[in-house]
Amino acid sequence: AVITVPASFNDAQRQATKDAGAISGLNVLRIINEPTAAAIAYGLHKKGKGKNVLIFDLGGGTFDVSLLSIEEGIFEVKATAGDTHLGGEDFDNRLVDYFVDEFKRKYKKDMSQNQRALRRLRTACERAKRTLSNTTQAHIEIDSLFESIDFNSVITRARFEDMNMDYFRK
Repeated sequence: AVITVPASFNDAQRQATKDAGAISGLNVLRIINEPTAAAIAYGLHKKGKGKNVLIFDLGGGTFDVSLLSIEEGIFEVKATAGDTHLGGEDFDNRLVDYFVDEFKRKYKKDMSQNQRALRRLRTACERAKRTLSNTTQAHIEIDSLFESIDFNSVITRARFEDMNMDYFRK
């Protein structure tokens, strides 16, 4: 097995990961940095001569940026930085809050304490966020979201970017 770890992992963390793999019965051939794995996945080591590559990794709960140097198929992590408290869930939360407020304005009903409604809304918000990656707007449509009210709305990419500008500036 080849196991990926965050670029910020130190030697002890890398070894602990390797040991955990072995304990679980894996034949651990190598531990590589996540940004290196991303660069390999995109075939960046095959494209031209030496280059520097900037890898952005926005996960569910963390955000990492790594600068890699690729020379003759050899990857070297030059720098890494990030925010361990910023990820896709933060964007989902913003969308959920936005639509809870919209629902309250439209229907004069507060669903913020109804876990089932929030869970359904969160699922729709995650889908909308992904849709906004390649289109300029996303539709939210949830039948009987709260107190038998069907909820339909639209979020534009511009509005999404505006409501999350503080995250983008980090």
